[in-house]
Amino acid sequence: MTLSSSLNAGVAGLSVNSSKLGTISDNIANSQTNGYKRAITEFSSLVVSEAGGGKYTAGGVRSASFRQIDARGGLLTTESATDIAIGGRGMIPVTSVSALANLDNEIPVQFVSTGSFRPDQNGVLRTSTGQVLLGWPANRDGSVPAFPRDTTTGLAPVQINSGGLVAAPTTEIGLGVNLPAAQTQAGASGDPIPLSTQYFDNLGASQSLAFTFSPTIPATGSSNEWTVEISDSATDAASNPVASFVVTFDDGFANGGSILGIAGATGGAYDAATGIFTFSTASGPIELDVGTPGDSIGLTQLSAEFGPTGVTKNGSPVGSLSSITITENGFVQGVFEGGFVRTLYQIPVADFPNLNGLRATDGPAFAASPSSGSLFLWNAGDGPTGGMVSFALEGSTADIATELTSLITTQRAYSSNATVIRTVDEMLQETTNLKR
Repeated sequence: MTLSSSLNAGVAGLSVNSSKLGTISDNIANSQTNGYKRAITEFSSLVVSEAGGGKYTAGGVRSASFRQIDARGGLLTTESATDIAIGGRGMIPVTSVSALANLDNEIPVQFVSTGSFRPDQNGVLRTSTGQVLLGWPANRDGSVPAFPRDTTTGLAPVQINSGGLVAAPTTEIGLGVNLPAAQTQAGASGDPIPLSTQYFDNLGASQSLAFTFSPTIPATGSSNEWTVEISDSATDAASNPVASFVVTFDDGFANGGSILGIAGATGGAYDAATGIFTFSTASGPIELDVGTPGDSIGLTQLSAEFGPTGVTKNGSPVGSLSSITITENGFVQGVFEGGFVRTLYQIPVADFPNLNGLRATDGPAFAASPSSGSLFLWNAGDGPTGGMVSFALEGSTADIATELTSLITTQRAYSSNATVIRTVDEMLQETTNLKR
């Protein structure tokens, strides 16, 4: 019994070391494969109950192999904005090119830790091995709708239309202007002060808003009051001005020069909590930020010359896509001619309770399994996940020096188990020769 158990233990030793040699070979072969996760073979002993009387029965050994998917390789700098990696825990959702042929069914999703994505002939971002980047598509205004986080429903291939033309209407204007305090004093000329600013309509055409600031001249003292009229170049003359309001400034010690209050609004409404005066143009509503009461930003009245202190606006004229950027939060943003930036997609970061339980596929990519647990899609950098790193790829987690060391010890172990088998064979041969 002891000899046969020793023989079985030796055979088991050959088998498990053969398995370990396979993982070592895979690791060495993929030591330069970006995103490769090192395969590991671990041994555990098999114990057989002792028969008693000082006898021992060898149980042998068994092995278990798995991939250390939660291990992170070093980040390698590249020159492409669409080379991305995760700077911590998490995976990037992808699908195969072949799966896109049947869009009637739900797209099968796999996961990678890094990828070098390039647009194909249709503008779809994919790797050379056929993995297509997935993300949540943004609305026309660049906002990303709320998608369910515990399912891949809503994910779509990231497609970049480099030849398309895009325009963005102006919806927000920040009006920072200083009005001269001397113009509201008794005896001042009372001449209105004009100011014009550009905005873009719904078709990307350039339009202008004409602001007229008219001071209220009192009989004595200072009124600290101005009437602001807004005219729109896209609106017919008979309907201009499209909006107006009366602003009064504070001349007190604490908040001198800031807005005291706004009243008499026509064609729009002022919200003192936000400092926004909302009015309508020919292309739609515009939120005009004039500042809140007591604030030194926006409209002010100080003893200085008239002058804009900061006029800002959103929107863009018609332009084509010039470049792509991917932010740390996973937003795929298009940079258009003229400097306009719009969010096109958001790439979520997938996490599982047991990353090492994912099932390995070609690529290297991974698929969900019962051992991995349930999926959850995070915004990159939120929760346990790392931020998204552009211009970078994750290197292999296999280290050649470590694998070569394991190769030597595995070879020795295999040879030693073979020696056990030879020794048992010789002992059995001696037992057979006893009857001669």
